[in-house]
Amino acid sequence: MLRVGLTGGIGSGKSTVSARLREHGAVVIDYDVLAREAVEVGSPALARIRERFGDDVIADDGSLDRPALGALVFSDDAARRDLEAITHPAIRDLARAREEQAIGADVVLHDHPLLVEMGMAQGCDVVVVVDVPPEVQVERLVRDRGMSEDEARARLAAQADRDDRRAAADVVLDNSGSVADLESAVDRLWSDLLARVHA
Repeated sequence: MLRVGLTGGIGSGKSTVSARLREHGAVVIDYDVLAREAVEVGSPALARIRERFGDDVIADDGSLDRPALGALVFSDDAARRDLEAITHPAIRDLARAREEQAIGADVVLHDHPLLVEMGMAQGCDVVVVVDVPPEVQVERLVRDRGMSEDEARARLAAQADRDDRRAAADVVLDNSGSVADLESAVDRLWSDLLARVHA
């Protein structure tokens, strides 16, 4: 089994790469999904979040009010670190369980926006970074996700530095071109990954 870490800044096109690799046959462990599972109603992590951040981050149905929590942590580094200390271990445990279930898979893809920040790149056989210039990220977040320019820049500032991500990469996929260009690059990447599996 080849453990592949996939990461990229918000708005980089990482989801497009992940979907294409899934089509080719990779077993995808989606950390955005795990992050939601880790804080489901009744989870220990959600109880700790409520204890640390108060009832204002809990919705009427008892679930996590993500926008309210996001507003707190994206403008306060200490608050973000406190949140990460709660959620990251729970996410790691879920990921480990998912990987154990992927018996017989050639490629297990850890689709993880915080692969570098959480120190998980070292545990992967191959690290793939989807890369675009920051100005392109901001433009896409404003256009596609309805963020203000300030919100978009705050999100970028909360993630790993572009140079840090690139330094951790074995493969850098440039996504400053078209979707078709990116998909062609992913197809070539898949061939390379399979070659490693069967070497």
